[in-house]
Amino acid sequence: MGNCGIVASKTALVFLNLIFWAAAGVLCYAGGYVFVTYDDYDHFFQDVYTLVPAAVVLGAGALLFITGLVGCYSTVRESPCGLASFVFILLLVLMIEVAVVVLGYVYIAKVEENVNSSIQAAYNEYNGTNSDAPSRAIDYVQRQLRCCGINNYSDWTNTPWFEGSKNNSVPISCCKPDLSACTGSLTRPEDLFQEGCEALVVRKLKEIMIYVIWAALTFAAIQMLGMLCACVVLCHRRQETVYDLLTTGETYA
Repeated sequence: MGNCGIVASKTALVFLNLIFWAAAGVLCYAGGYVFVTYDDYDHFFQDVYTLVPAAVVLGAGALLFITGLVGCYSTVRESPCGLASFVFILLLVLMIEVAVVVLGYVYIAKVEENVNSSIQAAYNEYNGTNSDAPSRAIDYVQRQLRCCGINNYSDWTNTPWFEGSKNNSVPISCCKPDLSACTGSLTRPEDLFQEGCEALVVRKLKEIMIYVIWAALTFAAIQMLGMLCACVVLCHRRQETVYDLLTTGETYA
């Protein structure tokens, strides 16, 4: 029965190491996705410290890849030193992921406050040209999230761009995609997106952070199982070593 348990633990551990490699890729993708998405929304969310969880997740992914290499070698060889290193690295990654979860919840609470304080400034900087970063960001967000203005399309009437253009229209990016003849004119509000961008930007950023949190929690659970299997194999190896020493001692006696 004991040997069956060891074989099962080693088999599970090898399988888990393969999962760790896949997990490393997923965590790196999650961290990279946050960085890329932040670049699209950075004019609406100025707190760069929100990228801390993403950076930590990238680091955890790199460590998890190394863990998979160490784990596979140590499991096959039943190396006590390697298995101990494997458990230590897993514990380190687990602590990092716990930090990611805590930081994620902290920044989720700050998202709405930060967007509220920066979105008006972004709309005030809009000038309608593709060469201007705030203008590109606003047009991109309005098209991607299908929104117009801060709370609704009427918010555009309070912007410097609207007052300067004097054509009683909002940007074309406010037009519904199936209406090719839409010019953004406020005389045809039914052609425009009705929902404001502020609430949708907040929701999008919160969804991204929750995605990172769930990725960290999922792989933390898998790592705990890997630590358990490694400890079983490590204890079995030590028992064999003690038995060999006792047997050798009896022989010389």
